[in-house]
Amino acid sequence: MDSSLNDEKKKRDDENGEYLITYISHLEKRIHNLETERELLDAERLRLERELNTLKNEVEGLKQPPLLTATVTDIIEDKRQRVIVKTSNGPSYLVHASKKILDSDLIPGSEVALNQHTYAIMSILPMNLEPFVKGMEISENIPNVSYEDIGGLEEQIQEVRELVELPLKNPDIFKKIGITPPRGILFHGPPGTGKTLLAKAVAHETNTTYIRVIGSELVQKFIGEGARYVREIFNLARQKAPAILLIDELDAIGAERMADSTSGDREVQRTLMQLLSELDGFSERGDVKFIGATNRVDILDSALLRPGRFDRIIEFPIPNEQARQEIFKIHIHNLNIKDDVLIDKLVNLTNNSTGADIKAICTEAGMFAIRRNSEIIEQKDFLNGINKVLNSTKFNKACADIFT
Repeated sequence: MDSSLNDEKKKRDDENGEYLITYISHLEKRIHNLETERELLDAERLRLERELNTLKNEVEGLKQPPLLTATVTDIIEDKRQRVIVKTSNGPSYLVHASKKILDSDLIPGSEVALNQHTYAIMSILPMNLEPFVKGMEISENIPNVSYEDIGGLEEQIQEVRELVELPLKNPDIFKKIGITPPRGILFHGPPGTGKTLLAKAVAHETNTTYIRVIGSELVQKFIGEGARYVREIFNLARQKAPAILLIDELDAIGAERMADSTSGDREVQRTLMQLLSELDGFSERGDVKFIGATNRVDILDSALLRPGRFDRIIEFPIPNEQARQEIFKIHIHNLNIKDDVLIDKLVNLTNNSTGADIKAICTEAGMFAIRRNSEIIEQKDFLNGINKVLNSTKFNKACADIFT
């Protein structure tokens, strides 16, 4: 009897022990889950606190009064430096600058922000450029064009080197002689004679920034826009100095001014007057060389052509026979051509052709070779290229003489 009671009691104890073990295990898992949940809540709390601090800072910033923009026009040197500024809405003010701003950083022309109550200068604003000016063709990686890539323009290259390359590389020689280095050059000649190409080459040889603007881009709809663009383009060139600024198709804004002009013509004339002011104004251009290019020099305004604005006017003529031969050699240099290609014959067939024409002829010759499924350009490919580019009856007769 006692034995059966002991067995039953032992059995109940075992069941109670297993239950306690199971219950303890359940409590441990629950504690672990609660700790994990607490860690997640702590992380969420930290995230919300950071977000709250960010929002508080943003609210504080929004509570600050707006600032006025102005331009520094003059600096008055006295016991406490004072500054004359011109605000965007017109009036000028004599103001003080915040102690956080260094006196050396304040220069005439700087854009500043003013406190709208005290008009004190609170900060200096970065130079702001129009998106049009920022989007121009600016090559700080110097154009990969050298003088060796230009044929038949030896005299023009020599003059450009004297006017642009020499003042940038050896300015002391001008000081010793006592003359001011030339600042502006005008390239004129028929289209395709190498005006833009030479501007790129001189930028490459002098290791300067190359800025190219098309004259028609400066013709704007609203009054004063074109003049403002001209002013900012020259400011950009000064920032990127040493730089070469090329305004191509200069006749778009530089045509001779007429008495019976329309409102559109008068706006173009305002742009021209701003350009004239930049070319010989009071502000120094420094190491900024200006090059104008046009194929209509006959219609340019006389005020634009006078010495001091364009110190030298360089003509780019239609290449003669010797020049065409040099241009052919430059463009054929990297082509896979047959040994029996006669360059002299090609030169004779391209009378009155420009360098651009010759480059197009070489390209077309390569296309004709590809059309024949050939990897070598033959004489007939060049003849077909000349025929396609020039398309003249004189050429057809000359070709007949060659083949016979």
